[in-house]
Amino acid sequence: MFKLSQHTRDEQLMKSFVDYLGCGNVYVSGTTVEYIVTKINDLTDKVIPFFQKYSIQRVKHSDFLDFVSVVELMNNKIHLTEEGLDRIKKFKNGMNKGRE
Repeated sequence: MFKLSQHTRDEQLMKSFVDYLGCGNVYVSGTTVEYIVTKINDLTDKVIPFFQKYSIQRVKHSDFLDFVSVVELMNNKIHLTEEGLDRIKKFKNGMNKGRE
């Protein structure tokens, strides 16, 4: 899953991702708006190329690179093995606030 969160004042921006990329959904909860994409083909063909072209900055860039690695593992069916799941868990544990 790819999830991008912002304050609700940026709701129109988040909706523009749905329109521009032609995938995902926008959800509003309290003061937060989220753009979420779950389909692996949409991640591979639309979301990843977009954010490779328009790079995410700072520590989130490292999280994005880890996310791309996980999607590649899934596309190659490596996630179906115990070793593959362990690799994905290591990526997940290092993302966001787990990154040192």
